[in-house]
Amino acid sequence: MARRRNRGVMSEELKYELAKELGVFDTVAREGWGSVPSRDCGNLTKLAIEKAEQMMRDQNQGF
Repeated sequence: MARRRNRGVMSEELKYELAKELGVFDTVAREGWGSVPSRDCGNLTKLAIEKAEQMMRDQNQGF
């Protein structure tokens, strides 16, 4: 059976940056990611997607 490598898409640095933006960094620092409510994790993912889309729009405007 092939082993799948469990690799995150977002860097740890980006996750912490987004956590600070959403106001959950203190929870993450104190208790870890498992203590962040699922709604906030969803918001973190949504924010990451929005930032990635904005970066793509910015790059496309340069051409």
